[in-house]
Amino acid sequence: MSGLNASLGYFLAVGILAASVRTLLQKWPKFSFLLEFASSFMLVACWLEVQTIVEVGQWAGGLGPDVTLTMLFALLLTHGVICSNALGNPNLTLQKFLQLDTPTIPTLLAIAAQFAGAHLAILVALYYWSLELTDMHMIKNLMSRECSTSLLVSVHQGFFTETVCALVFHLIYLNLRHRSALIRVPLVAALLTFLSNSASGYTSAYINPSLSYGLTFHCPGFSFLQYAAVYWLGPFIGMILALLLYMGHIPRIFAKNLLYFQKTRFKVRKGDKAEKKKL
Repeated sequence: MSGLNASLGYFLAVGILAASVRTLLQKWPKFSFLLEFASSFMLVACWLEVQTIVEVGQWAGGLGPDVTLTMLFALLLTHGVICSNALGNPNLTLQKFLQLDTPTIPTLLAIAAQFAGAHLAILVALYYWSLELTDMHMIKNLMSRECSTSLLVSVHQGFFTETVCALVFHLIYLNLRHRSALIRVPLVAALLTFLSNSASGYTSAYINPSLSYGLTFHCPGFSFLQYAAVYWLGPFIGMILALLLYMGHIPRIFAKNLLYFQKTRFKVRKGDKAEKKKL
């Protein structure tokens, strides 16, 4: 249990840091894009530790799949609560941009902050593992240069898996985005946990470019372009398809609805139609 206690302490420290950034930024709303930095940092830093528990925890610390699945759900739930005002996902940021909800410059700053947060999380996790607080971390430290890729199928199969998972996620997310946080956050956390567990033998369904960059892009087995095709292009296309199916068009590109016929809300009475004909 010492390994689990060390991991819980790590999660707590990262969560407190993200919550502190959120509290400080309430006084400076102009720097709100830094909340995306903190959100991405927390998500990647904690998921890297969960990934460590998945890889070596079962035989180095006695932590089985049920523990890792519970920890992943708890991580996503806590992240949704602490970083409720941030997205932590470049595709969700692009989605809001395509819906005309955010302008160009804040969108670019948010995406840059998300990838910067993911990169810092890698450095922090490497330092944390180098401390070798438990046997699990000692083994992970030895394996850090030979990490296992999350892409366990061909590039074409991985691309299809990420696209489909992203399509499902974004369709559900679009339907939940205006719901109360008490409903939205747990459902999104449960959905991401389910998709990640279901696709664990394929791509792990990260559905998040900055998250996948932090978790698997540095692992050998595939080139950067191959990883980008699966984990960046696949989720992006899934998001575009979900937006088209949900709205019928992409507001930033097409003003006219391409899929659905929109009926007017106001009905014209027959008498009014007759008068117009006489005129």
